[in-house]
Amino acid sequence: MSRSFGCLTALALAACAAKAGSVSTSTFSPEQRAQIVAVMRDAMKKDPTILREAIVELQADNDRLEARVRHETLSNRQDVLYDAGDPSIGNPHAKTTIVEFFDPRCPYCKQLAPALTHFVATHDVRLVYKVFPILGPSSELAARALLAAARQGGYERLRAAIMQGESEDDLTLATIRAAAMKTGLDWQRLSRDMNDPAIAKQLETDNNLAADLGIDSTPTIVIGQKIVEGPDLPMIAADVADANHDRSNDRSKRVTPMSTAER
Repeated sequence: MSRSFGCLTALALAACAAKAGSVSTSTFSPEQRAQIVAVMRDAMKKDPTILREAIVELQADNDRLEARVRHETLSNRQDVLYDAGDPSIGNPHAKTTIVEFFDPRCPYCKQLAPALTHFVATHDVRLVYKVFPILGPSSELAARALLAAARQGGYERLRAAIMQGESEDDLTLATIRAAAMKTGLDWQRLSRDMNDPAIAKQLETDNNLAADLGIDSTPTIVIGQKIVEGPDLPMIAADVADANHDRSNDRSKRVTPMSTAER
């Protein structure tokens, strides 16, 4: 590493630290700051790629930090991520669990829904639903209806009816009521449960979990330690296979072979 590149990288890192509050603005004297600026200008004039390399390295550092934070959050929030009270389909004792964050109005979620449902029905997996209303009040209205429907055992039926809609703007109280009644749900009970503070609290919990995991789009799936935004079915199938393989390797590592004497 050249001296000029080292100075530039050190300055960039110091700037990031200062932004985070760990380095005060008085760390460098005016003379030192002037010298650093002069070195940077001279270095970039001679080799403009220095700045690009520094930015790439800083981005890589940021990506590694985000990955570590996600990994720690996944490990520490298992009770929320795999909440036994969450609606789910598939084998409850499957080796692998898929967690899907979806918005009821999201067109990509609607495209994925039938293929993912079929995949779960034909593979030994469990799918946990995390309704994640990020597309406005209509999405939140539908989210509350889905969680209320779960109390009647009708989450999947109402979800299927809602996700069949072609338009993002077709979710109103009237259309949700029609879908609920068509699927055999008790509308009076459902409309009452939609306003239960416990349902609002459940949505808040899952929204906070998504924020902690850095999830801000739908559909997003979690399989093991992987978080995949905008997945398609081949990606999901590959990640499930990887998760099963990793789990098999973990089990084999925990098995201690018997010695000859023990045999």
